[in-house]
Amino acid sequence: MSDWVNDIYMMHNRFGVRKWFDENKDNKDLMDKYLKFRLSMCKEELDETLDAVEAKDPEEIVDGLIDMCVFAIGTLDVFGVDANEAWDRVYKANVSKDVGVKEGRPNPFGLPDLIKPEGWEAPNHDGNHGDLNKAV
Repeated sequence: MSDWVNDIYMMHNRFGVRKWFDENKDNKDLMDKYLKFRLSMCKEELDETLDAVEAKDPEEIVDGLIDMCVFAIGTLDVFGVDANEAWDRVYKANVSKDVGVKEGRPNPFGLPDLIKPEGWEAPNHDGNHGDLNKAV
């Protein structure tokens, strides 16, 4: 089984992304542009995946979904965010929700919504922002 986060880390090392980032991370303007670039790549992959759905092309749907993950996990990695820790925090918050119906949101499939119960706490990523402050 793959370890996606480590795979991305190794890919960034192999292609010099981490080295480039470390050499440039104190240039806030460049880091802002780099973060926006990476997010635009996530959007590009989403758009391509939606096109693949319209084209009824399962090969490209799978590829696009994985490419979105590559850019999302890669962005967390290159900015020094512990993606596994962030995942665990979001997962813990999500599984603490209750099954119910979210008023005002269409639910055409009849699947249960996840509802924030009384006292629910959103995931807190304090201490795990990596170098995102270098960009924002």
